[in-house]
Amino acid sequence: MTMERCPCGSGQDLEACCGPLLAGTPAPTAEALMRSRYVAYTRGDIDHLVRTMSVEARVDFDPIEARSIATDARWDGLEVHAVAGGGPDDDAGEVEYVARFRYKGQNRFHHERARFERDAQGAWQVAGGEANPRSAPRRVVKVGRNDPCPCGSGKKYKKCCGA
Repeated sequence: MTMERCPCGSGQDLEACCGPLLAGTPAPTAEALMRSRYVAYTRGDIDHLVRTMSVEARVDFDPIEARSIATDARWDGLEVHAVAGGGPDDDAGEVEYVARFRYKGQNRFHHERARFERDAQGAWQVAGGEANPRSAPRRVVKVGRNDPCPCGSGKKYKKCCGA
C-alpha cells in the first residue's frame, strides 16, 4: 500500500497530517488549520473551507469561484513564512504563507497573512487576513556600470544585464 504525501509540504503522509482535519478532526494549531485549508483547495473540498471560516470571513467568500479555482488549478506548493501565536494554548494567531499554483496557463501565487481565532467550542477557524502583506519596505540598491552584475554571472554590470 502506497502512502500519499500531504500536499501541504510537511513531508508527512496525508493520513498522518491534514487527512484527519479534512475529515473533521479539530486542528491543534492555527498553522495546522491553514495547511489543511491549502490541501482542501488541492482536493476541491470547499465544505472544509466553509466549515473552518468564521461567520465574518464567510461574507467575502464565494464558494462557486473557490470550487472553480480549486478544480482548474494545478497546485504547486505551500510555503509558510511566519507564525505568530496560534499554538495549542492560544486563542488567536497569524500565519503568513504563499500558495503557488498554475491557473489558466499562468504561474500564480497567493500571499497572505491570515488571522485565526478559536470559535465558541474551541476549534480554530480563519477569521480574516491581509493579502500581499508587506513586512518591510523594499530597499533598492543602485548598481554601478563597473560593479559586478547582481545576476551572479561574474561579469561587470555594463557587459551583462546593463547592456
